[in-house]
Amino acid sequence: MADIAAVFHWPPQSMDPMSPEELARWWAKARARSAPPDMSEG
Repeated sequence: MADIAAVFHWPPQSMDPMSPEELARWWAKARARSAPPDMSEG
């Protein structure tokens, strides 16, 4: 949840009603957004 909150600036209370599956989807989106760009392409 901390990754989601840090990336999307959501308070923890906004994630309380989310199911584990929904949290997992948002976590994957947060991880993709915060990942450094792939420098091997170019």
